[in-house]
Amino acid sequence: MVRPFLPLNSLRAFEASARHLSFTRAAIELCVTQAAVSQQVKGLEKRLGVALFQRLPRGLKITAEGEALLPAVTASFDQMATTLDRIEAGQVRELMFLGVVGTFAVGWLLPRLADFQRRHPFIDLRISTNNNRVDPAAEGLDFAIRFGSGSWHGTQAERLFEAPLSPLCIPKLADELRSPADLAGATLLRSYRTDEWSTWFQATGVPPAAQVNAGIVFDSSVGMMEAALQGLGVALAPPSMFSRHLCSGAIVQPFATVISLGSYWLTRLQSRPVTAAMRAFSDWIFSEIER
Repeated sequence: MVRPFLPLNSLRAFEASARHLSFTRAAIELCVTQAAVSQQVKGLEKRLGVALFQRLPRGLKITAEGEALLPAVTASFDQMATTLDRIEAGQVRELMFLGVVGTFAVGWLLPRLADFQRRHPFIDLRISTNNNRVDPAAEGLDFAIRFGSGSWHGTQAERLFEAPLSPLCIPKLADELRSPADLAGATLLRSYRTDEWSTWFQATGVPPAAQVNAGIVFDSSVGMMEAALQGLGVALAPPSMFSRHLCSGAIVQPFATVISLGSYWLTRLQSRPVTAAMRAFSDWIFSEIER
């Protein structure tokens, strides 16, 4: 029996949508409209007589039939790409979408990004920063680097490293701080996590300052550190993410006490297939951490 011809564009639309779990992200990659991708997938589903995706309010969920089809389609496209590479003596550029909590992006990733680009010049990395609140399915992310306990529903998480917190401020303010108790007279900058300063004071054995929960609240340590640089107060932030400020002397760490309330994690949706670009990025980031 001769099986009816399946349009290549429909298979490509399905493969990209399955990889991103988003018609919008697939459309960006394929340089077409979101409606065009949706219609291509609907046409393929009609021809096969099955649903390949569940359409959710935010993103897509691949069905069992879609999961069965995806490996064959992916392998076929990979084989075609490899053959074309040999013919053209070049390499195919692959998109990878990465969501990163802003503090990690500025304090760790960006200073090392040139090395990744040098090692993997045929990966187009698309980075979006966030304040640790991210929806990988809706945003079509391949990876999300987050801070926390490592427990997110439907997510595979690999621990990168801890990021202990300690008070950081400009030298002028630090000169007035002889002991943790002196922070009672300082403006304490804090994040939306209300327990950080209280936990730090507990670690020092000093009762928390009265204004622990009365200072300016920031949605990221990046903004908090900018306020600290302006002399607006003392930030409780990870020194390892602001090593450049510490090395330059613009910011100092007046006390050695640190607390750890979580780690940075490399996460991906369990339903998202791992691409060659994702494997390359994962191998690179863990080798950098080990180094």
